[in-house]
Amino acid sequence: MRTQTIEVNECSGRILSSPIFRSGGKKLLAKGHLLRDEDIRILQLEGMETIWVATLDEDEISEEVAVCGIAAEMGCGCYEVQIVSGGRANLIATENCCVLVDDELLRQMNCTSGVVIATTLNFTFAAAGQRIATVKSAPFAVAKSDFDGALNMLRERGPILQARPTKGSSVGVLYCDPVNGDRARTLFESVVRQKLERVGTRAQTSIAVLENDEHVARGIQQLLRANPSAILIASTTAPAGPTDVVGRAMEKIGCQIERFLAPVEPGNLLLMGYKNDVPVLSAPGCFRSLKPNVIDLLLPPLAARYRVSTWEVACLGHGGLLC
Repeated sequence: MRTQTIEVNECSGRILSSPIFRSGGKKLLAKGHLLRDEDIRILQLEGMETIWVATLDEDEISEEVAVCGIAAEMGCGCYEVQIVSGGRANLIATENCCVLVDDELLRQMNCTSGVVIATTLNFTFAAAGQRIATVKSAPFAVAKSDFDGALNMLRERGPILQARPTKGSSVGVLYCDPVNGDRARTLFESVVRQKLERVGTRAQTSIAVLENDEHVARGIQQLLRANPSAILIASTTAPAGPTDVVGRAMEKIGCQIERFLAPVEPGNLLLMGYKNDVPVLSAPGCFRSLKPNVIDLLLPPLAARYRVSTWEVACLGHGGLLC
C-alpha cells in the first residue's frame, strides 16, 4: 500500500489515509473513507486543494472486502453481517440463540495476519439484535495471501461460530425431597423460573415427587413424554455421586451418564446424563439462588438442543470460578 498527496479533483475512488477536519475542529471525513465524486465537491467547498490518499498494491484487497469475506465464512446459524466503517464487520443475532465457539480455531485465526476476530464466550445466550462477534482488519488493506490463507482455513475446519436458535425450547423440571416433593417446589420454583427466563425458555412441565429410586425414575419418564429440550432435577439433597438416589433413578430408566463433577463453583456436584437425545441434569444447591452457577452455563446450549459432551464440561474450568 502506498500513500501519496494528490489533487482533490483526482481523488475519486481513492482511500483517505488521514482524517479531515473542518476549520472549527469537527471531523469532515474519517480515515479509510472511500472518496466519491460528492466528496470532491465538499472538499473543494472547504477550500482544500490536495489531500493524502492510500493506493492498494496489486497483491492487496481493501479492508471492507477482507472483513466481508471472513464474516461470510466464519459462522453459521441465525445471524446477519453488518458492515461498519473502519474495516469492521459485526455479526448480529437475528433471533434468540446459543453461541457455540470453536476456541482452538479462533485462536489459530487470530494468529494470522491482517484480520482478527472477537466473539462472545462459548455457550453464551444471545438475544435477537445482540452482537455476537466482530471482525476487524488492519487499516486500509490486507494482503491477498493472508486473506486467502484465512479463508482456506475456515473452509477446511470451520465454522468458528454457530448461532443455534433456542426458539420453541422448553424444559421439564422434577422437584424432589426425601420427605415431601412439594417442599422442593416451594423452595426452588421461583428461582428455576427466573433462570429459564434469562435464556428465553420456560418450564413446560414440572412434577414434585418423593426422592426415592422409584418415584424419581417415574417422574423423569413422565417428563420425557413431552419431549423437552432438557430435564432439570431440583433436589433438596446433595448426592455424593451417581450411585445415590438420583443417579440410580437415571440409570434405571436407561440414561447414559455423561458426566459427574464439574470444574465450576458453584455447581461442582453436577450429574449429567442423556436419555436418547434429552439431557437430564442434577445440580445440588444450584436452585437456591439466582447467582450464576453451572446451570446458567449449560442452559443455553441445552435449550438449543446441543449435545454437551464431558469434554466441553471439562473446558468450563477456565473461568469456572463464578463467585
